[in-house]
Amino acid sequence: MAKKHFLAMAVIISAILFAIFIVYLPIEVAGHRPGNVPLLVVNAGFLAVTVAFILTFILVVITRWDYVHGQFVTASHFRHLLFLMVKRDFVARYRRSILGILWSLLNPLMTMLVLTMIFSTFFRFGIENFPVYLLSGQLMFNFFSESTNAAMVSITGGAGTIKKVYVPKYIFPVARVLGGSVNLVFSFIAFLFVVLVTQASFYWTMLLLPIPMLYLLAFSLGVGMLLSAVAVFFRDVTYLYGVALTLVMFLTPIFYPVEILPDRVYHLIHLNPMFHYVSYFRELALHGTIPNLWSNIICIGFALAALALGAYVKITQQNKYILYL
Repeated sequence: MAKKHFLAMAVIISAILFAIFIVYLPIEVAGHRPGNVPLLVVNAGFLAVTVAFILTFILVVITRWDYVHGQFVTASHFRHLLFLMVKRDFVARYRRSILGILWSLLNPLMTMLVLTMIFSTFFRFGIENFPVYLLSGQLMFNFFSESTNAAMVSITGGAGTIKKVYVPKYIFPVARVLGGSVNLVFSFIAFLFVVLVTQASFYWTMLLLPIPMLYLLAFSLGVGMLLSAVAVFFRDVTYLYGVALTLVMFLTPIFYPVEILPDRVYHLIHLNPMFHYVSYFRELALHGTIPNLWSNIICIGFALAALALGAYVKITQQNKYILYL
């Protein structure tokens, strides 16, 4: 099947899913009918395109399995290089630093302390155990921000290596995101320390916290691969992405309660993937409840869609990189 056939299939699937979602989309996503008709159309269309892309990518994998299998075989040959790149980035991060690896623990703690003092003094939202609430959102968003920013410049930064030897180009953004996951683990340890110091409740559901972290890792990996591919051809994306991250940060309830938002804005931020990942984490850590099936479907859907798009763009365009580096 040609690319135009897959594109036509994606459009058809999107149209069918859009019609289904218009009728059956859950009220927590669609809003109350019929008052939020424009919002319902936006949400249904966004989710329909997301699901359609995932299904189309699965069809691509099935019909082009020989090519996909070859990519997996190639990646397995470079797994040791991937490990060395992750190790190199982590060591370089704290080179010539007196405290070294301790900064992975101190940095989120100190940032949380400053923000807690500011928001507790000037903006009183009445959030119970605000330090834990703040750090839980900050932990997730900072990982996404740092890992995708690092992945975005990984190809252009590795131009010297790419020009000299053959290396699968997707190794570079994957190494940067996996390197960020190491810092995420240390930030998670800092989070548990804050929970202990503030005498917040420990719930057994905290054992499930690696689940939203893995969802976010997959999502960040897909976004990182996509950004790294686009940055090769369009360098301005490195500046535009900083503006986009600022918007995403304010559309994610990191330091404010989501209840203060107007109904229209509350339903619109469901289009922000980071809202779902942060909410999932807080449900487990702060409320001791397990998110419902719909929450898992949304988180997995965003992660798979990002991975599918990032992998497709990266693999199909990587042979052109050498002309632009």
